[in-house]
Amino acid sequence: MPILQLLPNPFFFNSFHSKSLTSSIPNHKPFSKSYSSTAVKCVLQWNRKPELAGDTPRVVVVTSGKGGVGKTTTTTNVGISLARLGFSVVAIDADVGLRNLDLLLGLENRVNYTVVEVLNGDCRLDQALVRDKRWSNFELLCISKPRSKLPMGIGGKALVWLVDALKAREEGCPDFILIDCPAGIDAGFITAITPANEAILVTTPDITSLRDADRVIGLLECDGIRDIKMMVNRVRTDMIKGEDMMSVLDVQEMLGLALLGVIPEDSEVIRSTNRGYPLVLNKPPTLAGLAFEQAAWRLVEQDSMTAVMVEEEPKKRGFFSFFGG
Repeated sequence: MPILQLLPNPFFFNSFHSKSLTSSIPNHKPFSKSYSSTAVKCVLQWNRKPELAGDTPRVVVVTSGKGGVGKTTTTTNVGISLARLGFSVVAIDADVGLRNLDLLLGLENRVNYTVVEVLNGDCRLDQALVRDKRWSNFELLCISKPRSKLPMGIGGKALVWLVDALKAREEGCPDFILIDCPAGIDAGFITAITPANEAILVTTPDITSLRDADRVIGLLECDGIRDIKMMVNRVRTDMIKGEDMMSVLDVQEMLGLALLGVIPEDSEVIRSTNRGYPLVLNKPPTLAGLAFEQAAWRLVEQDSMTAVMVEEEPKKRGFFSFFGG
């Protein structure tokens, strides 16, 4: 059965002590001195703020090619997780006429101006930016209103100008600019990836999503984006165990990308979407929420995770098993 070697969650270890590391494992001998010191060192390491790697702002496009795989959900939860870690984030919804990022953030009633009004001179850039009330270092910027069409004059160059304007604003340059890319590989896709220097490729373990993802990888590399990491969404371990779903290792072998995170199938995703409340803010945290937090931590430090294959030991058969017992 394939399992995943997940990195510890920094928020989870805040309340951990070295004694609980040994007492939480039933029927287990006490750790040796060397092993115990290693465990304590791990706890202390994850009790810190991640160190931001690379030059700011980090312009990251979240794309997939196929629709409905979780791009907007990933942008929402990774962006809020980055803000919770203390980094300033601007999330841009680049989907023209079909924006949904404001709904997942619960900010749909506060979007009065968009990028179209900024480019037309009807408002300032700071008026179009919607600041989240829960985390003041997170801001939302929408390209257009739901029923408007993108003018022909707006394209990749306009989005590059927008990113340059965010760099030069008086409030300071944001640490991260996350661009929620629309589905498909048409003009909207080209516009969204133009200012980016990093990409998060969101995919699911099904053949249709993987074929579209492979095509998008080629387009990103042609545009000069080499730092591409993969997020595998809606993973079900029970189906992988029954060989009804491809494992994360299979997905990695097909796409050949570094693994940023693995998000398990979670019914809380639908509930949080309908409430307009990001999944990572749920208390108690869910498995999918913890996975998004860990992915954000890796994104900050430009790190990746490792998926490993572990074979299960066959179950021991007793004497009565021969009689159907």
